[in-house]
Amino acid sequence: MLHVRSLWNGAISFGLISIPVKLVNATESHSIPFRQVHIEDGGRIRHRKVCELEDREVSQAEIGKGYEAADGTIIPITEEDLSRLPLPTTKTIKIVTFVPADRIDPLQMDAAYYLQAGGVLAAQPYTLLREALKRSNKVAITKYALRGRERLGMLRVVGDAIAMHALLWPDEVLAPEGMAPGPDVTVHVRELDLADTLMDILGEVDLEDLHDEYRAAVEEVVAAKVAGEAPPEAPGTAPGGRVLDLMTALENSVRAAKESRGEPAGREKAGAGNLTGREAARTAPKQTGGRKSTSTAKKTAASAKTATKSVQPAKRTASTSRSTAKRAAANGTAKKTAAKKTAAKKTTARKRSA
Repeated sequence: MLHVRSLWNGAISFGLISIPVKLVNATESHSIPFRQVHIEDGGRIRHRKVCELEDREVSQAEIGKGYEAADGTIIPITEEDLSRLPLPTTKTIKIVTFVPADRIDPLQMDAAYYLQAGGVLAAQPYTLLREALKRSNKVAITKYALRGRERLGMLRVVGDAIAMHALLWPDEVLAPEGMAPGPDVTVHVRELDLADTLMDILGEVDLEDLHDEYRAAVEEVVAAKVAGEAPPEAPGTAPGGRVLDLMTALENSVRAAKESRGEPAGREKAGAGNLTGREAARTAPKQTGGRKSTSTAKKTAASAKTATKSVQPAKRTASTSRSTAKRAAANGTAKKTAAKKTAAKKTTARKRSA
């Protein structure tokens, strides 16, 4: 491990086991530092520490701590006074309990540190605590004193090291009352389905691939100014406007996300069983007093009229066929009757002549 300056030297108290450790920063800031300057001539703005009684600038070695009482009186507090505080955590990170990691609200998490084993004698107990944390799937809640106050901490395993996160005390975390919309604001199932689809399309990303684009842009501006060149122009803002329809915005977002990944960007549609809210209103027939809309009724009437016209010629044809059949049957009967009468007359005539 590279040599880093320790912020605090002490020990972890694990029951009767004492583990010497050094506290070092686990993070570093990569933000670009700016200096305050006089706009008129570019001169640096300095903040000088001045004693208000002597009206003169004092060095850092002359500066100590003091507590301001209610009447404005300053009570000096020395480092020796602080070192004698009746706290067992002044030089000790005391483990008070072990809890599942999900019991810790992320809002409580503050600065992060690594605990470096303090020498050969610390190696075995350090490893013991690390492996015990791994096997238990828990984190250790600790108390320790740093920078003039007692603090709450959380120990967890990161790689082969033990890390400590400073925690805010529970009463330092504000309640989110009044932050969210009221209970009368709701979303539809279809909107949630589209939100799920959008989340799935966006997928997961390796956090190592994310970079500080703002910092890179500032560096580009600085480099251009150093070279005496004009700084790069900001890209144009994307066209847009006020989003009036959440459903449309979700559908467009899903389509854009698919296109960015080279997938077919067909319009997302819900199944018949999932249509709710605006989507159901757009696809369902309009109702007025339990009847279909005027346009639907007209279409239905037109279809019925066409069907009636098609049936009527068939009825006329059937009627004509029946009439023709009756006439033909009547003619046949009449002919048979006439033939019988003719045969009877001939028989009578032969009898008379005989």
